[in-house]
Amino acid sequence: MTQVNKQAIASAFGRAAQSYSQHDELQRRSAHGLKAFLDAGRFNAVLDAGCGPGANSRAWRETGSHVTALDLSAQMLEQARYQQAADDYLLADIEAIPLPDAQFDLVWSHLAVQWCASLPQALRELYRVTRPGGIVAFTTLLDNSLPELNQAWRAVDEQPHANRFLSQNEVESAMEGWRFRATTQIVTLGFTDALSAMRSLKGIGATHLHSGRARKPLTRGELNRLELTWPRERGEFPLSYQLFHGIIERE
Repeated sequence: MTQVNKQAIASAFGRAAQSYSQHDELQRRSAHGLKAFLDAGRFNAVLDAGCGPGANSRAWRETGSHVTALDLSAQMLEQARYQQAADDYLLADIEAIPLPDAQFDLVWSHLAVQWCASLPQALRELYRVTRPGGIVAFTTLLDNSLPELNQAWRAVDEQPHANRFLSQNEVESAMEGWRFRATTQIVTLGFTDALSAMRSLKGIGATHLHSGRARKPLTRGELNRLELTWPRERGEFPLSYQLFHGIIERE
């Protein structure tokens, strides 16, 4: 189990709550991938677990679903409420959802469970609040995400600058015993410079390191080394994300 400071994670996402939608191309493309893989119709009751500012909650609500938006960050929930994204709002931890069993036809958790201390515990909770015959649909990041960022930072220091995400085998092991299907998707975003690429991470709140180690601001020399070492694609500075989409059927 990873040691996780939940309040630090909530704070990082809270600081990004208002800027999130300006940096959400990854989220939009990934959510489209999960919905396409889900390939299902309408759901009466939906839980959006890790709702962020509420874009997916609103999308499900617009299909006619009754949506409960859950997030660890009060500021993210505030943004979702401001957008009138859901019917109900719940400030809570995915690993300890304060709701009775078997509440929802669809439990949707998009790019949230990678911040949990224990993926098996998070999935058990998502499964528990799903009705028999319902579905858990989730997306998480895999361990080979952000190779360009990691390669560039090695020119500056030996410290980790991105969290270690789980491997595909580890994620699939967390679903053992359930009926599930899975697929992967690569999303690569292009930026004009290294600083823009790193700001995109900050803009979606994904800058909290589980190690809790704060870093001093970049010096100009360090930024130059990052720029020189960052692998380029067609003149751009890419950031690649390896996504895992999982669908679990509740029996």
